[in-house]
Amino acid sequence: MAQYLTARGHEVSGIDAGFRREWVAEMGGRSALPVASVEERLDAFESAYDRRPHLVQGDLTDKDVVYRLFEDVRPEAIVHLGECPSAPYSMIDADHAIWVQRNNIEGTMNVLYAMRDLAPEAHLVKLGTMGEYGTPNLDIPEGFFEIEYRGRRDRLPFPRQAGSWYHWSKVHDSNNVMFACRIFGLRATDVMQGVVYGTRFFGSAADHPADPALHTRLDFDQAFGTALNRFCCQSVIGEPLTLFGLGNQRRGFLPICDSMQCLTLAVDNPPEAGDYRVFNQFEETYTISELAAKVAAVASGMGLDPRIRRIENPRKEMEEHHYNPDHDHLPALGYQPTRDMDSELRAMLEDLLPHQDRIAAKRDVLLPDIRWDGSRRRSAFLDKAASLDAGNGAGTGSAAETANHDQPGQVEPMVDPVLARAR
Repeated sequence: MAQYLTARGHEVSGIDAGFRREWVAEMGGRSALPVASVEERLDAFESAYDRRPHLVQGDLTDKDVVYRLFEDVRPEAIVHLGECPSAPYSMIDADHAIWVQRNNIEGTMNVLYAMRDLAPEAHLVKLGTMGEYGTPNLDIPEGFFEIEYRGRRDRLPFPRQAGSWYHWSKVHDSNNVMFACRIFGLRATDVMQGVVYGTRFFGSAADHPADPALHTRLDFDQAFGTALNRFCCQSVIGEPLTLFGLGNQRRGFLPICDSMQCLTLAVDNPPEAGDYRVFNQFEETYTISELAAKVAAVASGMGLDPRIRRIENPRKEMEEHHYNPDHDHLPALGYQPTRDMDSELRAMLEDLLPHQDRIAAKRDVLLPDIRWDGSRRRSAFLDKAASLDAGNGAGTGSAAETANHDQPGQVEPMVDPVLARAR
């Protein structure tokens, strides 16, 4: 994000505690793409953009650190990406659940009060998540909806039905930001972002930074790797693409270059003072099975041999559900969706292939063992006769584990007819 904004003429400062590297290491993983040290990244940034960003090594939950940064910078806009972004990480145990809540909510509260006291005219662009809404049996508006109840009408926040302690921390964040706008007269854009994928945040090979020290990270472990990241990494090392349960969960997705475009549009088009607005940010919705089929098709075209398998779903979630969210506000500001997932996936695979050994060395983190009931048990592969509970996809006693579960790359694929046609 710092590179994207700098390339468009913005002067960028930042604060970072380096927690992401620690969290991923705790999960036994690492970025599929090598990540340079902070100093190496800053040096490369200065070489590429002829300016060095003002970076503070600090924790957003430290109020004094946040206030000092605001005093030094007096920002016109704040893009708040500094939260723990992992549902599985928040579900490990009580300590992780409480830590995620405190880190995410307290950090945002410090930003809100620093804005009130030191930068009241600034615009907060806070990264939320489409996961705040859950999967209601209704179309999902952008934050608010009109409702009539007992003969009276009002415009109210759309009810949230979050599915993890992490997602609930984001809901609380949204409520706090909305309240701060009302009582402090702040201006904020809450971006309910879909699942982001991709490696090229400028959207083209020509604009992609040549220096590897400026490339983005790509995680593939169970806590910080998204489904598409995992599928692409599995493809390049010959592991099966693993669907959670039925694979019919539908979500919104967008490439990282579209995420950068949308966040920049929000920064460049602030709301009025006192206004709290919500943008749903995604390109298109897909089921997890559809995503696996897309990755498999692109990978096959590149000479790889992808296979698709189902595993027990460690989460408590609906796998058959209605999902139709609105996303009109960003296109109204000029958002132009990439709408070419195949090209984005091909670029991902091209960037990952040189790092096959790096990914293969951590292949054990690809299968989840964090379960929503608080236990730790690695998900087993499911046979064709497995009967799944469509309410939560947990995979009960009828789910069969394959004989070579410890070597999933050697088992036969089980691809349903929809996936077979897509391939």
